[in-house]
Amino acid sequence: MRSVTCSMSVSLDGCIVGPDGDFGWAAPDEEVFRFWIDEIRHVGLHLLGRRLYQTMLSWETAGQDPSLEDSMLEWASLWKPLPKVVFSTTLSAVQGCARLASGGVAEEIERLRAEPGEGDIAIGGATLAAEAAASGLVDEYRAMVHPMLVGGGIPFFPRRERRVDLELVETRTFGSRVVHLGYRVAR
Repeated sequence: MRSVTCSMSVSLDGCIVGPDGDFGWAAPDEEVFRFWIDEIRHVGLHLLGRRLYQTMLSWETAGQDPSLEDSMLEWASLWKPLPKVVFSTTLSAVQGCARLASGGVAEEIERLRAEPGEGDIAIGGATLAAEAAASGLVDEYRAMVHPMLVGGGIPFFPRRERRVDLELVETRTFGSRVVHLGYRVAR
């Protein structure tokens, strides 16, 4: 069965977006960006909420921009063909290798896990990840912790009264003082 992973950049005070909606502080340097490139190679399918889908749309055509750095062109070449499922109540159509979800998050994940396929099922978007986590459907959390406090905003982890025990499976410290923490849900 395919693993469901949730990977996001997060401030030390636990937010993926600051109180003003800004997440520019999470822009990766070359070393961290290379890590994200290596991680996306292990993803077979990406689940996205509407806001993240719209944020990532620029990568659909980024490969056509010869002025981009090689690492960005490499990311675009991996992202564009990656199958995506978008959860939205407001979009009527999506582009590229994406499709709109036909059911709820739990239903969609259970169906996708049962299908044959290679690579992890990655979840992106705070609301979508929180819903999957609340249903106990996330197998791994991967946090790229940035050395700053943003003072509030959208939390990485849902604030639900449910304990989830985790086991540390990976750590890495980057030159920029960003720390990657990988945790598997203990079942």
